[in-house]
Amino acid sequence: MKNRSHTAEFTLLGLSDNLEHQKILFVFFLFTYIITLLADVTIITLINIDHELHSSMYFFLSHFSFVDICVLSIIVPKLLANLISERKSISFSSCITQLYFFLCIGNMEFFLLASMAYDRYMAICHPLHYTSMVNKRVCVQLVAYSWVITAAHALLHTLMTSQLSFCESNQLHHFFCDLPPLLKLSCSDIATNELVIFTEGGLMLLCPFLFIIASYVGIISAILKIKSMEGRSKAFSTCSSHFTLVALFYGSVLFMYFRPSTSFTLEYDQVISVVYTILIPMANPFIYSLRNKDIIRALQKMIGWKNRSHRM
Repeated sequence: MKNRSHTAEFTLLGLSDNLEHQKILFVFFLFTYIITLLADVTIITLINIDHELHSSMYFFLSHFSFVDICVLSIIVPKLLANLISERKSISFSSCITQLYFFLCIGNMEFFLLASMAYDRYMAICHPLHYTSMVNKRVCVQLVAYSWVITAAHALLHTLMTSQLSFCESNQLHHFFCDLPPLLKLSCSDIATNELVIFTEGGLMLLCPFLFIIASYVGIISAILKIKSMEGRSKAFSTCSSHFTLVALFYGSVLFMYFRPSTSFTLEYDQVISVVYTILIPMANPFIYSLRNKDIIRALQKMIGWKNRSHRM
């Protein structure tokens, strides 16, 4: 036990040690980051300035875009700096801080997906009670409770990780501080950490997921009762993008976290990490928002208003 101690800093080995590959990756991730920021900021701005978008669905959507911005901003700037720097280190305290905010904000997306499912369920299955059951106060409460739960969840895992010892190597085979590579690097007994991940962490994912499934069972049942094909198609179209995001998020996260640490493989885990931390947030605005007719209409109106302002 005397030989066990906390390392002062970690070396993030990143995605590649090839200089040419690092240059290509830098351009790719910088482009991805800028595009995602522009798209999400545009969505948040449109929802706030267009009164026709002041509904519960778009309230949750604006928060989802904000969370995507936060997730990328936690990871990508440090990743970009490491890709162009010879010294790819991160201090222990910075690593633990990054881990906390990633776990907190990353898990917030699952609760927002569940809130969106509830919103669609009430809109399709109980349209007469929709405005009273999903009002602004309810939406704010759902988001606030979600932040409290995810903050407590992140604090639990961050404190447990911070108590681990790293006595052999400080080289982290990853591009940011995440639970699986930290657990694999530790020389402490991580059985308790893995148990908490599978139990408490499992509940954190399972509860929103079961709520989403229950909501969609009700939604699909209600849609199948609609007699007209046009009505069914319109109802399904309002849910298809949301269901796509649910499948992408849960598929990648379940693969990444809910396996024993001994089964982690460097190549596959890094690819999956890039998918759910960078590529999915980039795709979100285009999957869920920019295919939305109301968002497109609001964007066209804003562009038209700006053009008229310049002409005047």
